[in-house]
Amino acid sequence: MTIRVLLADDQALIRAGFKMIIDAEADMQVVAEASDGREAVDFARSRRADVVLMDIRMPNVDGLEATRRICSDDSLAGVRVLVVTTFEDDDNVVLALQAGASGFLGKNVAPNDLLAAIRVVAAGEALLSPAATRGLVSRFLSQLRPPAPDTATGLDQLTEREREMVILAAHGLSNEEIGARLFLSPLTAKTHVNRAMTKLNVRDRAQLVVLAYQNGLVRQGDRLPGP
Repeated sequence: MTIRVLLADDQALIRAGFKMIIDAEADMQVVAEASDGREAVDFARSRRADVVLMDIRMPNVDGLEATRRICSDDSLAGVRVLVVTTFEDDDNVVLALQAGASGFLGKNVAPNDLLAAIRVVAAGEALLSPAATRGLVSRFLSQLRPPAPDTATGLDQLTEREREMVILAAHGLSNEEIGARLFLSPLTAKTHVNRAMTKLNVRDRAQLVVLAYQNGLVRQGDRLPGP
């Protein structure tokens, strides 16, 4: 299956570079290029994109608002947003995750890492979280004030095993890493994580991370559960 990619960046040179890298892959195709957030939302609807590479700073509608519009639109439930940023403003990374982005990259990303990120996000399997990024998310999301207990909906529906899976996923572990830690197959780990996501009504692992930190299920400095 071909992954349909939408490029959203106001810099034509950035779009051209990404397009050259992506279109060289047999399993990917750039289906549209947007120069601002408004175009990105329109093209996400009209070009049936699977993944949007979204810049943050764009004219008219910025990338954060465009991400919000795409991720809150039920008709675009299958579209994943991968934010591309220079990390100049760390708060924007957190805002992007809260808006529904499935992950984020720096604009100086290596071609192979860009392609791997697109595949990961398209599959909906895991938040793209190399070590530095994982620490960034942890540091900022852990500073958010947890909601009152009566607003922390959904967590009480989880089994103990599912709750453990959410915590591990929120620490950035992949299904393979979770399985290895708990002596389970990656498929079994994936099944537990997916059931938790369904119960919590989140669309991907990125939103699962946000929910876990916002509700105090995970805090910075916590030790990983399990052996």
